[in-house]
Amino acid sequence: MTMHEFLHQVSAKNADQPEFIQAVSEVVETIWDVYDSNPQYRKAKILDRIVEPDRIIIFRVPWTTDAGEVMVNRGYRVEFNAAIGPYKGGLRFHPSVNLGILKFLGFEQIFKNSLTTLPMGGGKGGSDFNPRGRSDDEVMRFCHSFMLELFRHIGPDTDVPAGDIGVGKREIGFLYGMYKKIRNEATGVLTGKGLEWGGSLIRPEATGFGTVYFAEEMLKTKGMSFDGKTVLVSGSGNVSQYAIQKVNDLGGKVVTASDSDGFIHDPDGIKGEKWEYLMELKNIKRGRISEYAEEFGVKYYPGARPWGIPADVALPCATQNEINGEEARTLIKNGCICVSEGANMPTTPEGVELILDAKILYGPGKAANAGGVATSGLEMTQNSMRISWSREEVDAKLHSIMKAIHESCVQYGKKDNFTNYVRGANVAGFIKVANAMMDQGLV
Repeated sequence: MTMHEFLHQVSAKNADQPEFIQAVSEVVETIWDVYDSNPQYRKAKILDRIVEPDRIIIFRVPWTTDAGEVMVNRGYRVEFNAAIGPYKGGLRFHPSVNLGILKFLGFEQIFKNSLTTLPMGGGKGGSDFNPRGRSDDEVMRFCHSFMLELFRHIGPDTDVPAGDIGVGKREIGFLYGMYKKIRNEATGVLTGKGLEWGGSLIRPEATGFGTVYFAEEMLKTKGMSFDGKTVLVSGSGNVSQYAIQKVNDLGGKVVTASDSDGFIHDPDGIKGEKWEYLMELKNIKRGRISEYAEEFGVKYYPGARPWGIPADVALPCATQNEINGEEARTLIKNGCICVSEGANMPTTPEGVELILDAKILYGPGKAANAGGVATSGLEMTQNSMRISWSREEVDAKLHSIMKAIHESCVQYGKKDNFTNYVRGANVAGFIKVANAMMDQGLV
């Protein structure tokens, strides 16, 4: 079977799941020569097996509003591949959630987790429930109902969910409370927990910090650093907030932030009291980014994304497919030298191709944003050992992991004087999982 025949087969089986097809195509196109040159992989049908989840769980989630109205949402858990460890991946609560998006995210998680050097498989889950605008009591009732089904399928040595879009410390708390009550045991079954009940220091910061650490390593290959660089960040949630903080720590200047309604451009930089305001706005008030523009008198661009602002570095930290071909051309034209993805698959295939053709440093999400799941893995370790590491210890381990991921990408992606980090990440992640699957036989 040729690569095109294989991808056609995947597309035919998953015709209503464009994000999943996109993710599979991006991986297969970069690792096909490795797969094709290893007869043992072909004989064992490793690729055919790796694109099919081990299992998919879909369930009903009934709950009541504060007004007593009965609501019904759909819950999911995609347990994709456990060849190198328990399934690991976030839960996403957002109206856009469907099976195709969760399969895309779970498939990406296989290789991302493989790259971390930690023993974790890939999975993803969530619901089309929207926590935005809901009271704490409504969110609690939904989370408890969700866990009343999910508890059957997860465990510290089976499947360890974490947070994702719409699932933060509040939601993890409600989910963990119900799991603990049902199972009558306190285990490390969820990550992203509160510090008082098993959480890890640096976990909230980890994805954003890791994205910047990876970009820092890429810049070092060109003899550069963040010092004095102008940086674009999309999003204003957890990943974006801490990416901004780490850029500031390293001497860069972040001039944009966004949400689903638009973005702000602050030429003086989002730092100091402005960063603190952003944190309060999004984490406590749960307000909109336009309020930042009103507070500090900066330009707000409704219904737009920040990629038209000239800058040295771009950190897409919002959601999938947020940099298209046209926006990639604009970044290149404006002199962008580095793109490091804090979100999952935020650049379209056309955008990726243009960025790579321009020989711009480009860290794909499965490598650049692996810091979050890496620190979740560190939380699992601390839970298993019944200890807590200091902030400095966890940050040092995170930094070390991101450096190791970068080295793996260079090992498999460097040719002549250019490193294709997409190829490097995919090949490094694939080989580890494929070899584990070979060792364990046809299961």
